[in-house]
Amino acid sequence: MQVIGRSARMTRHHKRHETAEINLTSMIDMMTILVFFLLVHGGFVRLALLELNLPAAQSQATEEPPSFQLEVVVRSSGIDVSDRTVGLLDRIDKTAQGYDFSKLTEFLTKLKKQFPEKTDATLLLEPDIPYDVLVAVMDKVRVAEQVDAAAGRVARMDLFPDISIGDAPVQD
Repeated sequence: MQVIGRSARMTRHHKRHETAEINLTSMIDMMTILVFFLLVHGGFVRLALLELNLPAAQSQATEEPPSFQLEVVVRSSGIDVSDRTVGLLDRIDKTAQGYDFSKLTEFLTKLKKQFPEKTDATLLLEPDIPYDVLVAVMDKVRVAEQVDAAAGRVARMDLFPDISIGDAPVQD
């Protein structure tokens, strides 16, 4: 009798599971999380529009005159002051006492009088130039100090305050 009772119980148990329903709650939870994730991260994808104004096919190119581009090259043998478009303007040789910063200031003051609207300069250094020389040259390129002995004051004049620094080209 036990065998019959046991088989009857097993039959009832299996019949209950055959009529089971699909639980959609976990599926809806998963879809909610996915929609939220896509909405949050979908905002990072942006299309960038770049508006280009191309010249007409018949327009002629106008050549602008080359502008003055100050370049100060500090080498172990001296300081070269040049215009990038023209070439070398002045060479201030290094003396036994070191670099002649007063000549550099004097020449840069003359250049500033010729090009008063120019504010930028490029400072190029050889790899073995000491840091204190870099700072001293930057100071001389940025500001000129003129001593007024009668008034006992020092007048400062801005020369080329916007300085870019780089490596000097190899000298031939």
